[in-house]
This record gives sequence, C-alpha cells and structure tokens, in this order.
Amino acid sequence: MPQTQLAIETATTAAPAPPKALSLEERLTLINTEIAVRLDEAAVAYEINTAHIPIEPVDLADVVTSPIDTGPVVTGADPLPELYPTPAAALLQRAHHRLLTGGWCKDVLVDEDGARCMLGAIRIEAHGDSGLEASAAAVLLDAIRREFGDDVDSVPSFNDAHGSARTPIRMVDQAARLADARGL
Repeated sequence: MPQTQLAIETATTAAPAPPKALSLEERLTLINTEIAVRLDEAAVAYEINTAHIPIEPVDLADVVTSPIDTGPVVTGADPLPELYPTPAAALLQRAHHRLLTGGWCKDVLVDEDGARCMLGAIRIEAHGDSGLEASAAAVLLDAIRREFGDDVDSVPSFNDAHGSARTPIRMVDQAARLADARGL
C-alpha cells in the first residue's frame, strides 16, 4: 500500500507542462469564436429590449431607392413621348411625368409653387375631358386599393396621407401600367 500512495503523490506533484503557443490560425479561430458569442448575446439583448415596441410592415418600394428612369430630359418645348397607346394610360403617364418634373404637393390641387397633387396632375393633363379624367382617377384608385387595401376612400385622401412624393408618384406610374394592361 505505501507504494501505491507514493505513485499517486508523484503523479500529482509533477509540474504541469508549459502551455503550447497558439498558431496564428488558432488565435484567429479563437477570436472569431469569441466575437460570434458576443454578437449572439447582443442580438438576444436587442430582441429583449425591443420586444415591447410595436412595428408596422414596411413597403420595400418606399425604402429601396434607385434612380428613376424618366427617359430623355424633357424641356418646356419638348413633348413627352407617348409610351402608352390607350387614352387613360397615356393620361396617367403624362400626370406621372408632370409630378416628376413640376413637383408634388398635398392638401391642395395646386400649391403656390405650381406643384400638383395626384388628382391635380390628372386634371391638368386631361385638358378638360372630364370622362377621361374620371376614368384615369378610377384606375388610379383601383391601383391604390390593390396595394394598400380597400380602406382608401379616395385619391385625394391617399395623396394627403403621405408626407413625401415617393409613394404617390409611384402609384400614378403603376396606375398607368394598369390602365395600359386593361386597354383603357
């Protein structure tokens, strides 16, 4: 029995081996693992800290921006090329162009700077043809309701509900495509 105890003491009293130096790859792997753990902890903390905040869905068309291709630069004397052969689609295309070049406004048909709301742009481009104006406004309202639901009462209420021109101008362009697809 004394020999067994001596062997145990010898094994426990032996000095530990010096730590082996880590290679560059091993150190990078260790640091990468530590960073991943910290990022995971931060993500969980963020989710916990923001769980009580109500969120609304975001329309990516309003967030993702890209240059708008309006074709060649149109000066006052140059007419806008007719992209759509049907009257309502062409009217909506002209209204879209007017909003891009002349400006967009809300709460009035035309503001003091000459900018127009959606309906104001349709009205001026209809050149007094009330039937064509009504047809284009109906297609525009239909395009709006397709994307935003049946809660939208009218084109002016939709126009006035926005703080920037991006969505209203985009909807006039979509309405022009819809009218063309319908042959209006």
